Amino acid sequence: MLLRQIVASDDAGMFELDSDPDVHLFLGKNPVTSIEQSREIIASLQQQYLDNGIARWAVILKETGEFIGWSGLKLERNVNGHERFYDLGYRFIKKHWGKGYGFESAKAFVDFGFNEMNLDTICASFEHGNTGSQRIMEKCGMHFVNDFLYEDKHEKVMCSWYEIKNPNAKSNK
Repeated sequence: MLLRQIVASDDAGMFELDSDPDVHLFLGKNPVTSIEQSREIIASLQQQYLDNGIARWAVILKETGEFIGWSGLKLERNVNGHERFYDLGYRFIKKHWGKGYGFESAKAFVDFGFNEMNLDTICASFEHGNTGSQRIMEKCGMHFVNDFLYEDKHEKVMCSWYEIKNPNAKSNK
């Protein structure tokens, strides 16, 4: 697979991904309903690249050039008592679930975060019941920290918080 920044021409793939209710089962159950919403998400990601130097990246099948989802780090704020942190996330079109792309891309971004961005810690969270995300985080070496109630304008859900410390960071030795 190839990893690259998400671009405007990824709109059809992003719509296929985010319009699927199964993909959004543990993401607030609020899939997009128009390709215009996907274009707005892409514009937001492109602004994050400019503002923060990082955001989710497209995951592309090397053999076919097909957009199969996204993965990557994102600068987040004010979740679970953390004012500012780098969040690891991934999302794939359903027909590509169970093929190892989640782990492979997540591991690549953990390595990127530590070796290229020199981050001390990478965080991730998942809604209770999302055992697929839990397995990926644990395979990447992340460890459970705590459970917390995530609240946004749509819902309140119980989530688990995971972290991994950079073994090469001076502050973690």
